[in-house]
Amino acid sequence: MRLHRLSITAFGPFGATQEVDFDALSSAGLFLLHGPTGAGKTSVLDAVCFALYGAVPGARQSPGASLRSDHAPAGLPTEVQLELTVGGRRLEVTRSPAQPRPKKRGDGFTMEKAQSRLRGYDPERGWQALSKSHQEIGEELTQLIGMSRDQFCQVVLLPQGDFARFLRSDAEARGKLLGRLFDTRRFAAVEDRLAELRRGAEAKVTAADERILALAQRIAQAAGPVGAEATPIAARPGEPGLAEAALEWAAIARSTARERLDIAHGVVTAAEGRQRTARQALDAERERDRLQQRYEETRRRSAALEERRPEHDRCQEQLERARKADRVAPALDLRDEAERAHRRAADELDRARAQLPPDLADAGPDQLTELERRFRQELGGLESARRAEARSAEIDGERDRLERESRADDATVRDADAWLAGWDTVHAGLRERIATAQEAATRAEQLAGLLAPARRRLDAARRREALAAEAETAREALAEARERALGAHETWLGLRERRLRDIAAELAAGLVEGAPCTVCGSAEHPAPATEGDGHVDRATEEAALTAHRRAEEARTRAEQALGLVRERHAAAAAEARDAEPSAAAAGADAETEPDPGPSVGELRDLVERLTAEHAGAHRLAAGTHAAREALDAAEREHLKRLELRQEAERRAAARTSRREALDREQSVLRDELAVVRGESGSVAAYAERLTRRVALLAEAAEAVRAEQEADRRRKEADGRLSDAAFRAGFDTPEAAAATLLDASAQRELQHRIDAWQAEAAAVADRRGERDAREAAEQPPARPAAAQREFETAERLLREASSARAAAEERCAELARLSREAADEVRRLGPVRQEHERIARLAGLAAGTSADNERKMRLEAYVLAARLEQVAAAATARLRQMSSGRYTLVHSDARTGGRRAGLGLHVVDAWTGSERDTATLSGGETFFASLALALGLADVVTEEAGGVRLDTLFIDEGFGSLDDQTLDEVLDVLDSLRERDRSVGIVSHVADLRRRIPVRLEVVKERQGSSVRHRLA
Repeated sequence: MRLHRLSITAFGPFGATQEVDFDALSSAGLFLLHGPTGAGKTSVLDAVCFALYGAVPGARQSPGASLRSDHAPAGLPTEVQLELTVGGRRLEVTRSPAQPRPKKRGDGFTMEKAQSRLRGYDPERGWQALSKSHQEIGEELTQLIGMSRDQFCQVVLLPQGDFARFLRSDAEARGKLLGRLFDTRRFAAVEDRLAELRRGAEAKVTAADERILALAQRIAQAAGPVGAEATPIAARPGEPGLAEAALEWAAIARSTARERLDIAHGVVTAAEGRQRTARQALDAERERDRLQQRYEETRRRSAALEERRPEHDRCQEQLERARKADRVAPALDLRDEAERAHRRAADELDRARAQLPPDLADAGPDQLTELERRFRQELGGLESARRAEARSAEIDGERDRLERESRADDATVRDADAWLAGWDTVHAGLRERIATAQEAATRAEQLAGLLAPARRRLDAARRREALAAEAETAREALAEARERALGAHETWLGLRERRLRDIAAELAAGLVEGAPCTVCGSAEHPAPATEGDGHVDRATEEAALTAHRRAEEARTRAEQALGLVRERHAAAAAEARDAEPSAAAAGADAETEPDPGPSVGELRDLVERLTAEHAGAHRLAAGTHAAREALDAAEREHLKRLELRQEAERRAAARTSRREALDREQSVLRDELAVVRGESGSVAAYAERLTRRVALLAEAAEAVRAEQEADRRRKEADGRLSDAAFRAGFDTPEAAAATLLDASAQRELQHRIDAWQAEAAAVADRRGERDAREAAEQPPARPAAAQREFETAERLLREASSARAAAEERCAELARLSREAADEVRRLGPVRQEHERIARLAGLAAGTSADNERKMRLEAYVLAARLEQVAAAATARLRQMSSGRYTLVHSDARTGGRRAGLGLHVVDAWTGSERDTATLSGGETFFASLALALGLADVVTEEAGGVRLDTLFIDEGFGSLDDQTLDEVLDVLDSLRERDRSVGIVSHVADLRRRIPVRLEVVKERQGSSVRHRLA
């Protein structure tokens, strides 16, 4: 990486734009950056770091610090531009921090957002824009440089004070610095992963042992009395013999269970025979009782059927007469319809004759039609007069319309003149409104970027407070769960021990006089054991075991809940501090209390302040679109008003000529209509009177014809009805109408007839059943007694089957548990081997294993290797600076009880002794730290992928050297110029100005610092 040109504007102490030509300074290979204290020498390096990474070195990036120069005028923006070559590419990066700028309109300032620009140089096309995104530019430059900002500041800017402290610090402080530079977090992650795997393997072994022990206990429970008599398993999880004892228990239980299963099979066979005999007797009694009840029911139904016979005959006769009357129904409907039509026609005729003159009240249809024809002819002759009258009315309407248009156009011209008079004022006000809204939008966007992180931190702080209380509750719950689990375990062990002592009494309680003993086989029981005070049965022991297991599960859940709450609390605290979640998680794992950060009240005040400012800016910004639309609408309205005024003036001229033509035409039409109207007010009124007369005459003629036709149809319907009633067998049509029934009534009669006939057929069928008749002749059945006998046999069979099923289930359960125990024993072997292997690796990586003689952690081991490389690279230059006297060596010896790995010693060739670097004098410490810094730069560069660093800066420390040592140091630095490499020394030592001719001087002035190039 080579720097070419740096431009600094309004940055730090520089109030104006300053240009630094690194190409000219690097031509000599070694140049000096000097100036009085506070002039801004370090600010030049800050500007380089800011251009590359968007931030100044960490030691100078204090919270709330502003990069803008206090000497800069208000209108000059802060900006840093750096031109460099890196990775074979010529680039130009320009950055501006967030800074206030004067408002474009009005007084005050508005906050300008940070900006970044990146350009690349192409030999054919020149400079080309590459990106304006902060993130894209940062990723591109970091990838090309190959170092983070901390590594760059440590390797390229070479802060000597840090390396002097590095020489005098202990192993822990050195580890922090080296870990930052070489990023050894992956090795620490390996240590954590191995520790996690070891804990998991231990849990697996313990869980496997507990499962084997639990299987042994379940085998004893499943074996019943045999399990209670056997010797209990004394081995504990992890002890030998546990698997053999479990398998022995399984073998004994399976043998005894098979013997009891054979006995249960014989008992079930006898009970099944008795149950079959009882079932057959019960079925026979139930069938005889059913047949006797069926025969009695048939007799009852036959008697009821004979009682309903008269009603059946009456319904059948009524249905037959209704079906005959159905043949007369169409003629009845036709006669009724004809009668209704005649009445309607007579009513219409009376209404029509009432509207005619008295002389036409008895006129026939032909006379009325002739009068209608004459009036129609007279009406047709008025068509020409009607058109003239309509045209006259149209002319009147058009004159009125012209008058209205004239008045409307006059009003339009007045409104347009009044509106256009204030156009200039309105136009200027709308433009001012748009500018104000745009400034508010910029401010709202800046505040939104600050508000979202503040809200997240406030939410995290609230969660942190809630989770702190939740963690305390979880800790109390875990303590209670541990106490309950311990108490339940002690209770179960006590009850189990008491039950094992009293197991003989429990077996004696099941002895029956004359029945063989299940243990010794004897039928005599001279002295059975008796239960003592406080006897514990199996149910009590099993309940205590269940309570113990539940308490253990509750304890495990409480531990998991506490761990989860602690992780969430640490994450919330880190988010409230705006810290990295990984750091919070590390703090939670170590069970330490990290800095809680700002309180909820502080964050709430910050959020409320930002919210209020953002809301105010947003309200103003929200009017941008409305202001633009208002301006566009006002401009459109301005054009519209001009067009309306011009159009109104053109229409006024056209109306004058049109009004004169209408007046001439109206005069001619009025003379024609005066002759035609006569006594009527208008031609339309006269035509309307003729039209009403024509309509009345036509209606009356049609009503006379309709009445005559309806009378003829009524007489025909009466004749057809009389003929239909006679053919159906009725004396008169009225008799047929009285016999009619609707469809629903007929269906009801038919359903009653069908039901009676179906019942008669069913009774006849049941009377022919021979088995029911024979059963009625036998004695009454006794199904209840047979049911009791069957229930007794069924109960005995169920008891025998239950005993056999229990025996089968016990055998199956014992076989399954035996297989599970064997499988667990086989699976336990590889688990134990895996646990031993992982435990050795985890102990070796953590430095706690006996194999790790120096007690070095894996991360410390890697850093020690890096430190050894750095010491070797630094020694090459330290020997030259110290005239071959001093050599830096890495030491992995342990000091006291601390772990080894990161020791650093200096070997004095004059005395041949090796001593700690903290014993060096001030000057010796300087050139030792300088050598160490240069060696570290070489190693980090190689670690970053071999990126070539053509420009280095060394900041201060030369004032502690004598002349000879200073010459030797400068010789070493001068040797860095190999292959066109340049070194910049930042110092205010006066003697260096004589020794280094190429200089960049920083001059401190009242209006701000400036730079001057000294190239000779």
